[in-house]
Amino acid sequence: MPCRLDAAENRDQPALPAAPLPRPLEWIDDDLAALRAAGLERPHRVRSGRQGREVDLDGRTLLNFGSNDYLGYAGDVRLAKAASKAACAEGFGAGASPLVSGHSVAHDALERALAALLAVDAAVTFPSGFAANTATIAALVGPGDFIASDARNHASIIDGCRLSRARVGIYPHRDVAAADRLLSEAGPARRRLIVTDTLFSMDGTVAALADLCAVARRHAAILMVDEAHATGVFGGRGSGLVEEADCADGVHVRVGTLSKALAAAGGFVAGHADLITWLRHRARAWIFSTAHPPAVAAAATRAIALLAEEPQRRRDLVARAAGFRAGLRQRGLDVPGAATPIVPLVVGGAGAAVAAAAELAAAGLFVPAIRPPSVPDGGSLVRVSLSWHHTDADLARLADQLAAVLGRRPLP
Repeated sequence: MPCRLDAAENRDQPALPAAPLPRPLEWIDDDLAALRAAGLERPHRVRSGRQGREVDLDGRTLLNFGSNDYLGYAGDVRLAKAASKAACAEGFGAGASPLVSGHSVAHDALERALAALLAVDAAVTFPSGFAANTATIAALVGPGDFIASDARNHASIIDGCRLSRARVGIYPHRDVAAADRLLSEAGPARRRLIVTDTLFSMDGTVAALADLCAVARRHAAILMVDEAHATGVFGGRGSGLVEEADCADGVHVRVGTLSKALAAAGGFVAGHADLITWLRHRARAWIFSTAHPPAVAAAATRAIALLAEEPQRRRDLVARAAGFRAGLRQRGLDVPGAATPIVPLVVGGAGAAVAAAAELAAAGLFVPAIRPPSVPDGGSLVRVSLSWHHTDADLARLADQLAAVLGRRPLP
């Protein structure tokens, strides 16, 4: 029987009037006004109920194309039951960092399941995917080292590069030859690291993993990949694009998240047993954070089991993504990227993207506007995120509406 929660109790309480900012913070008012003027103010939405085919945002039900719940497990009662069972057995809070007493039976089971899914020696979990990236990069390289990083890598990778204090070379998006040149021209370095997303969340594009493996071998570089948006969606087992590209031997560090297709929370790093042991000694976000709740770990472990039990979900999703892209092209829309569940449509200015998203919402479709700093200036877009829940009729309705809204706008 599905869980039932009444979240309406506090929904109608009036907001308290805002007090004036303290003098040292008065600059915030001016800077927020500048954000509004540039069309970059972010809405603060409140969701009621579960993620799913539809979503209730601020009391309005919309067909949901703004979730990274790719396999439709975020609202699945089987994950809720697994979490509830673990919470009853182990309590909800972990109560300590993993190094002290926070690493529970549920966490251990999850890490073993992740290692098996990725066919590697071991895995370690983090409070978030962001923490996994920042901590891992800083644990692998530092002053005297060199990093080659894709220009469109996730913010967590960018911040990890900064925290490491290594020299960083940025190569144009997916330009493997440029990455090769950066490493050739980097000069002396104690260690060299190539780091990339595998599926880029703003573009729906895919890294050239086999070619990057060859570059890493040529320069004796560590190759680290972030599979956040690919885990669960690609590969025979659902482990990601490294499996799909059949290049696991050339990838040394595999990062992912539990919060997207696996519908839980937290991040992970997987690879050689000695790599994981090193991270347990040097990854500060793991050492100095309380472990995430055992219930969350149990839900993620159940989702990993479902990847094997329900492989048709990811096959359906990829097939629908390809069909949806084809339908958009038939309607005259320019759709970059590969057959992935992330489908960006570039609008141009931030204001234009917000206006397009508002028109789509008025038609009952939630498709969020993506603006700087998530994308470059002038590259604002509306981003469609597909889920296994979506039907062919849903996708045809969305394609028609996108053509109607974006077809009236000049191309950027």
